[in-house]
Amino acid sequence: MTTDAGAKTDSDAGALTIRDLEPADRDAWAALFRGYRDFYELEHDDAVIDTVWEWLRDPGHELNALLAVRHGAPIGIAHWRRFARPSRGATAIFLDDLFVSPEVRGGGVGRALLTRLHEIAREQGLIEVRWITSYTNTDAQRLYDRVALRAPFHTYIDQV
Repeated sequence: MTTDAGAKTDSDAGALTIRDLEPADRDAWAALFRGYRDFYELEHDDAVIDTVWEWLRDPGHELNALLAVRHGAPIGIAHWRRFARPSRGATAIFLDDLFVSPEVRGGGVGRALLTRLHEIAREQGLIEVRWITSYTNTDAQRLYDRVALRAPFHTYIDQV
């Protein structure tokens, strides 16, 4: 897990804190992660929720998470990990999942999570933050196009 005293931003909607997950966040994190899975029309599967939570609580596992909190209520998550960039001879951050509660979208939460990941990359001497999104997720793409460069690559999946 990253060490983070809690990055804070202010807005009309109240102070926003971006921080690492804590054990007490399990239920709120699970609700947000279920929302992410629902958005991508993935089956409800408590085993997936339990497995990912165990990964996040295991300091030896590669997966990390950030939690966005406003007025004490968790409203967004970002799952990320470090990965090798052999072609560049360096290490970067890969953002696996980013989810913001629908009722607060457009209020800077996604941008704040991305900003914190950029800060972590810079603090750790990593070269970039990289992620993919669905071609149908046009709302997220509007944000992503403002904060990052769109890569000219296609993603392929070979199911095993």
